[in-house]
Amino acid sequence: MQIRVCSIDKKSKNRLYEPLIEHYIKSSKQFAQIELIDIFNNQISKAQEISEINAKEEYSKAFEKYMDGYCVALDPNSNEVDSYEFSKIFENNTKITFFIGGAYGFEKKFLKKCNLSVSFGRITMSHKLVKLVLLEQVFRGLTIINNHPYHK
Repeated sequence: MQIRVCSIDKKSKNRLYEPLIEHYIKSSKQFAQIELIDIFNNQISKAQEISEINAKEEYSKAFEKYMDGYCVALDPNSNEVDSYEFSKIFENNTKITFFIGGAYGFEKKFLKKCNLSVSFGRITMSHKLVKLVLLEQVFRGLTIINNHPYHK
């Protein structure tokens, strides 16, 4: 199984979450290969200074080339799922791409292109923290469908 996590996120010198992110990627290797893609460019930076609409359009453009396999957007305005519901994503899909939007979220038309949108709650989290929570839930979901004891 191939899992890709695409995020609108600036490169940062703050490595606070890196050890845990690496831990969940390594722990998941027995079930899936995980690739992280952080995207931030001049067009996104300029668009965010102009308006929310422009920013969302640039996020969609940046994500377009990664729309492959079963696409899942993490959107706080979507339905919340528990870990068991989340694990169903992995049951019949061998290539999954998760999207973490930028500061302004996603365009509605981008969300419609995705196979699924899920919410981890309505609170605001930093991109790095959301990525960490996502990777823990990916590992948990993979253990659920593979009857591994981690999730109990």
